[in-house]
Amino acid sequence: MTGNQLLDHLPAAELRQLLAQSVEVHLHSGQQLATQDDAALDLLFPLQGFVSLVTALDARPLLQVGMVGNEGVLGAQLLLGVAASPVTMQVQQGGQAWRLPAAALRRLLPDSQGLRSLLMRFLQVQLRLSATAAACLHFHALQPRLARWLLMSQDRATGDGFTVTQEHMAHLLGVRRVGVTRAASGLQMSGLIHYSRGQIAVTDRPGLERAACGCYALDQASYRRGMRFAPGFRLRR
Repeated sequence: MTGNQLLDHLPAAELRQLLAQSVEVHLHSGQQLATQDDAALDLLFPLQGFVSLVTALDARPLLQVGMVGNEGVLGAQLLLGVAASPVTMQVQQGGQAWRLPAAALRRLLPDSQGLRSLLMRFLQVQLRLSATAAACLHFHALQPRLARWLLMSQDRATGDGFTVTQEHMAHLLGVRRVGVTRAASGLQMSGLIHYSRGQIAVTDRPGLERAACGCYALDQASYRRGMRFAPGFRLRR
């Protein structure tokens, strides 16, 4: 097992060829891996930690439109012959990843039907998740959205908790900090999370899932259906 769920579903021969042309790299918290509209030079398959996909509008702070951890890949648009990144990629929690150069991807694809299929399906899943994220941002209240964001983060985090400031959460969710403070306090008073000095731990996972908007369960179903993994498969580690 490689630690990345896409790679773990590759045929063994294709996986050996891919890893032979890849290098394991460290992702540092806060690191910017790609800038929106700039060329991506590699595919990155996260093994630990997770990355926020963010976009800018006018002079406003970056807004999160997606998240990728060990369930996926960064730079999948290279499969389409498109180098420009559709989003900015910022490491939310540090970890490890396999890095495959774009040139190596081009060499592998003619004889790697399994890799091509996985990347195409993941691109379709990302489109579906982005559509859900846009609707969620418009229609759902902040506290259920925050609960969903916390679940998504825990699914991809290394360990039981992760580090994030309320200000950063507010930027990612596109709201004022005071709103995040109130929403997080409500979740903590309900015993669903513990938050102190930027450290968040989920203390009642089933309760937090009930508090989240339906987009969380929809994301799980979209990923499972789009990737064609086993019926009981979950994004969660």
